[in-house]
Amino acid sequence: MATNTSQEYDSVIAVCKSLFLKKTNDYGTAWRILRPASITDQIFIKAQRIRTLEEKKVSKVGEDITSEYIGIVNYCIIAMIQLDLDADAPNELELNTVELLFDKKVTETKELMFAKNHDYGEAWRDMRISSLTDLILMKIFRVKQIEDNLGHTLASEGVSANYQDMLNYAVFALIKLGVQ
Repeated sequence: MATNTSQEYDSVIAVCKSLFLKKTNDYGTAWRILRPASITDQIFIKAQRIRTLEEKKVSKVGEDITSEYIGIVNYCIIAMIQLDLDADAPNELELNTVELLFDKKVTETKELMFAKNHDYGEAWRDMRISSLTDLILMKIFRVKQIEDNLGHTLASEGVSANYQDMLNYAVFALIKLGVQ
């Protein structure tokens, strides 16, 4: 079976973006109030819930793994947007502005994915979804450590690159789950 990573990636992002824009329409950009550490914690909650569902196989809330991965994609984009916006930027952003910022972050992250896929040979296709969950959790703990160190690193990439990796791992999981 031939694969087209670009098309699969775009299909998953279209699902995530649709939900993101609908929620922005409903709630505005209330997420602008969140500090970076709070966004990281939101991603942690979603990844931890996925891991729990993977291990226990039962959901008492009714939301499934797919919706949690979509949440991770969207919170990673929120995090990257927040990192780029000036502190004096308005809390409420126009829907079209949010869409442009969303698309910009997705484009940057997709370009990174293709660069890494070139070097790794799409190894993610042979990984278990549970491993992708664990990689997201590891990246979250890295981000938390960087945040606790006030953004200072000695030898590692920064917070934004970790959000990009988490976003890409979540997209890979959604592709493997058949989201289109």
